[in-house]
Amino acid sequence: MSRWVVHLDLDAFYASAEQLTRPTLRGRAVVVGGTGHRGVVAGASYESREYGVRSAMPMSQARRLLPAGGVVLPPRFRLYEILSKEVFDVVGEVAPVLERISLDEAFAEPPALAGASVGQVTEWAENLRTRIREKTGLTASIGAGTGKQVAKIGSDRAKPDGLLVVPPGTEREFLAPLPVRALWGIGPVAEAKLRTIGVLTLGELAALPEPDAVSTLGGVVGRDLRRLASGFDDRPVAERGEAKQVSAETTFDVDVVDLVRLRAEVRKIAAGAHARLVKAGRVARTVVIKLRHTDMSTVTRSETTASPTDDLEQLAATAERLLLDPQEFGGVRLAGVAFSGLSVPHQDALFSLTVPAATEEPVVTSAPSPGGSAPVSSSGWRPGDDVVHAEYGTGWVQGAGHGRVTVRFETRTSGPGVARTFDQTDPALTRGEPSDCLA
Repeated sequence: MSRWVVHLDLDAFYASAEQLTRPTLRGRAVVVGGTGHRGVVAGASYESREYGVRSAMPMSQARRLLPAGGVVLPPRFRLYEILSKEVFDVVGEVAPVLERISLDEAFAEPPALAGASVGQVTEWAENLRTRIREKTGLTASIGAGTGKQVAKIGSDRAKPDGLLVVPPGTEREFLAPLPVRALWGIGPVAEAKLRTIGVLTLGELAALPEPDAVSTLGGVVGRDLRRLASGFDDRPVAERGEAKQVSAETTFDVDVVDLVRLRAEVRKIAAGAHARLVKAGRVARTVVIKLRHTDMSTVTRSETTASPTDDLEQLAATAERLLLDPQEFGGVRLAGVAFSGLSVPHQDALFSLTVPAATEEPVVTSAPSPGGSAPVSSSGWRPGDDVVHAEYGTGWVQGAGHGRVTVRFETRTSGPGVARTFDQTDPALTRGEPSDCLA
């Protein structure tokens, strides 16, 4: 019987969650992330992606790309965690074993699809997408195939709000024209190595003699990636434990012998690990660096901060501080950065993807400044904050400053709400919880 693996990925999850619970933002370019001058994009709506905004992009660059009417918001990880649970509770009703990759994506191998036809798989997946939309208001893209790799690539190509089923026996044909970076496991270093031998597509990698793949990419890795490129993938779908760390590492083509260059390389590696930290919706307390000497000996060093953070600048600076000078340590063949001590930032305002305090109060606006930052006013209010008013109910701050705060009152089910302006000390206005907007 044909094996069917399904990969489900929520579309532009962080930004879609904001548009879902703040209906005024639907159809607008929305960017979620750190709004300080060194902040990064954690999520971008498809409307903002049309202007070139992407996840992990510096927020300063994203602001320049956003159109008039674009909105920058701090993340609400507690909200995303709740919505993620709602979605995967729905999925769990028809797929009892889920391999969760992050808050917004997972693999499944539903027992009901064992031996199913392409038409049956298509109907099953469309029914699941419909149930997710009806019960949560979110859209999901689904890819289905005989293995995890094909299913993952299928969901990527189905986005946004789509479905792609790869029939059994067509995997190699489906993968062949894709660039090698489309394969999970091939990063920039492996891509560069393959390019030197003229391999640019997965079809070319699949056709590569195994000895050439092994000599280019390494023993086990070369064989495995070549098999995956050919469409063969028998890896099981299994539940994962909670991730204990996120990491990234690079093997250098030429040993690094200069501290200045090593710092620059480690900062780039830290940025890669940070992107995974943000995607996982986590903050970290411990930074670990790994350095492999020319003679293959390995040294690791770590530092634990007083409180968890997702601030790229702080994490990268800690990684740099832990480095050993190659003039004393010797040439560095490989460097890696890991973030551990992970937790969910329930108190969103405490973390760096939210907004740092400003020294001046902003002008009151009827919406967050297009592409602008969201500084905290002297009252402590900032665009994006959840609030509750004794008379008007649940809302969120659109602007604050000069003793005033403007609030848009709306929730997931209310439709676009009315904006009202109050004195910043109005006793009827209190801080809300991210979950309030789900009522």
